[in-house]
Amino acid sequence: MDAQQGTGTATAHRVVILGAGYAGMGAAVQLAARLKGRDGVRVTVVNAQERFTERMRLHMTATGQGLAEFSIPELLDGTGVRFVRGWVTAVDADARTVRIDDDRVLAYDTLVYGLGGVADTSAVPGVEDHAYTLNGAQDAELLADRLARLGGGTVAVAGSGLTGVESAAEIAERYPRSNVVLLGRQEPGAAMNPRARAYLRAALDRLGVRVRAGVEVVKVLPDAVELAGGESVAADAVLWTSGTRVSPLAAAAGLAVDEHGRVRTDAALRSVSHSEVYAIGDAAAIRQGYGVMHGTCQGGMPTGVHAALSIDRALRGKQPKPFRFGYYHTPVSLGRRDAVVQFTRPDDSPRRICLTGRTAVRYKETVTASPWPTYGRMKKMPASGAIWPRGGRFTRNQEAR
Repeated sequence: MDAQQGTGTATAHRVVILGAGYAGMGAAVQLAARLKGRDGVRVTVVNAQERFTERMRLHMTATGQGLAEFSIPELLDGTGVRFVRGWVTAVDADARTVRIDDDRVLAYDTLVYGLGGVADTSAVPGVEDHAYTLNGAQDAELLADRLARLGGGTVAVAGSGLTGVESAAEIAERYPRSNVVLLGRQEPGAAMNPRARAYLRAALDRLGVRVRAGVEVVKVLPDAVELAGGESVAADAVLWTSGTRVSPLAAAAGLAVDEHGRVRTDAALRSVSHSEVYAIGDAAAIRQGYGVMHGTCQGGMPTGVHAALSIDRALRGKQPKPFRFGYYHTPVSLGRRDAVVQFTRPDDSPRRICLTGRTAVRYKETVTASPWPTYGRMKKMPASGAIWPRGGRFTRNQEAR
């Protein structure tokens, strides 16, 4: 048993945060700042790596571009938050314990479950064995090594969502001798307005990306992908960005989950089956007036911060407030010198306004670089992290909808 109770902390309320992604770090830093100077609460963050994964830049890592490395323990230094490095292998919701690396156990009074999603490599045969993913920096670096050794050839990007679009554009720009093929069921930028969608498609054409929309990959081979209908597309490397899945640990623990395995939450982000468990980011099925939120950084960080606010209120004997969030943009990089930003309504439907070109590049970079300084500001001014679009009429009185 990994004892968390030291001298003078025998009755401390133990908060354990699983996952130090955008949402988990938001929860940890916000809660630590709110608890500063107060005794009786012990906060622990568990993550598999000490390095913070900038998921919004993994397509850059995958093309061999050097990026700054951010240390989770360094950010948490001075907050009083304890960092534990290790893989979460089990959660016992009845005993209120978490198993780490199969040989350590952490007990909790309040759990923040933030084990986010990864690429779904199990749904299609051959993906697990023959495709690359962007699940983390190490996976992206494996692809970078493969692309560097190839120097050319055909790279198939399976999945025409935003991750696939950004990756295809980055690879095509970085390796102009490569033949990049983007495969997916939908047209790239399908959720954008006509102007933004046309601009995105023109940028892919300019970079030489061959788009195959309306197709479905049914098998990945060592040197090709097979499409529904029997067609085969030769490929020297395959990047899989089609679909995500979450960790099965929540369901195995007996937490109420949706059909995708995400923890079902109430309005305050507490598990509907275990009120001492909060779920955040991609791990949570969070319902708003417009439907269930989908995983993005813009929504992930607010869920983490709100969970911290809810825990703080509960510890002070107050009722947590409902979480409300409205989307406001979709920034998409198209290589290092081009981008498109689609502004949205709170329900994520496209507005008429969008940014393109250099202005969009600057906007996208500002967004991508914002999380780390935001965490830093929260350490000194916790209220600065609790500002995000609430969604207005799209999220108001959602219980009655």
